[in-house]
Order: sequence, then C-alpha cells, then structure tokens
Amino acid sequence: MDASRLVSSQDQSPHSPSLHRGAALLPAGCQSVQQLNCQVGLPASLSPHIYATTGCSLTLHHTEKPEHEDICEYRPYSCPCPGASCKWQGSLEAVMSHLMHAHKSITTLQGEDIVFLATDINLPGAVDWVMMQSCFGHHFMLVLEKQEKYEGHQQFFAIVLLIGTRKQAENFAYRLELNGNRRRLTWEATPRSIHDGVAAAILNSDCLVFDTAIAHLFADNGNLGINVTISTCCP
Repeated sequence: MDASRLVSSQDQSPHSPSLHRGAALLPAGCQSVQQLNCQVGLPASLSPHIYATTGCSLTLHHTEKPEHEDICEYRPYSCPCPGASCKWQGSLEAVMSHLMHAHKSITTLQGEDIVFLATDINLPGAVDWVMMQSCFGHHFMLVLEKQEKYEGHQQFFAIVLLIGTRKQAENFAYRLELNGNRRRLTWEATPRSIHDGVAAAILNSDCLVFDTAIAHLFADNGNLGINVTISTCCP
C-alpha cells in the first residue's frame, strides 16, 4: 500500500500548523510582515532592501529604495568591459578572475606611469581599446572609446576606472596626457569605480574628450599613445 496519503481537514490536529503554499510562517501574534518589522524595531514603513542579503544593512522607506538600489555598493558588479556583449555579473572579488579568463586579450601593465597605445584609430565605426594598469595594490581599467556622433563626426572618450568601490576610487587621481609636436593635451580627474561604468562617465563628460582632428595631431601612423599616470591622494 502506498505510504503517502491525502490529509483531510478532519485529520489535522487543532495544535498542528496549517501550511498554505506560498505562505510564510510568522511569529505568534504577528499577522503581517509590517507587524514583524515592528517587533524587531523597524517602523512599518521601513524595511531592508533587495541587497540586504549581500551585505547592505540599510533599512529604507519604500519610496527611497529604487534610488538607493541603483547606487548601492552591494549591488552585483557587471563586467566592466565596454560594449553590451558580456552579460557577466558577480562580486567585486570575482571581477579580475572574470577578466583574466573571459577577456584574455586585455593586456596588463605594471606601474603607476605607463603608455596606453591605441592602434589603428582610423578603423571605421564604433571601436573600444582596453588595457589594465596595476599599481598601489589595485587594478585600473583604461578605456579609449570612439563613437560616431553623427555622419562624418567622430569623438574619442578616454577614461580610467578602478576595479573597486566608489569609496576606494576617491583615494586616487589619474592624469591622461597626449603629447605631440609642441602640443600637449592633459586631463586630470578621480577615477570612476567600475560600478559607475564607462557609459555614465561619457554621459556626464567626466573624461578626456577629443575629436578626430585632434587625434590626428597626436597620432603616429594611425596609432595613438596616451600617457597614463596614477597617483594617490592625501587623506
């Protein structure tokens, strides 16, 4: 005889809990999640948000959650490589491992002062050049992105991102420098965290921006060398 059986309402003991699919068990005397929040010291309008399980301890009013969740440091990190082809997401600690295994073509240079060489800048269409720089115990991603804003008009955007949090990024500064025949173009700024991404920096013009004509002033046979210097900021 089959050991399983259907339990009818008559079979249930008055002291046994009645479970409904999808229902959560709450402490005795607590009829809702809002009441549970009150029992643990949270007002009914406050509750943990979606990234509480990954370490964020903030409790927010429901109207504040969307804005905070967009910038929360505990939000999963996306692949920092420009472009939309890689959909990887993971923890900050896993970013470098992902880059080394999934994007093996990216070169890493050691030192706080390097030359980022972008080859064949005359390639048609939208193009990205990416390199890693390792110094001060951190990894930085150097990105040069070419976009065609409208027919025949192209712009270049150069930026440095820290493989780290926004708070860590505030401890550093970077300088990008183009040098040519009696010409120099320099940009200095605080690196962006990869949580912000390249697109946000370009949207806010928080990067070195120049057009094709300027690129040709500094290029050598279609190759553009950008001097990149990373420094630490005094606390």
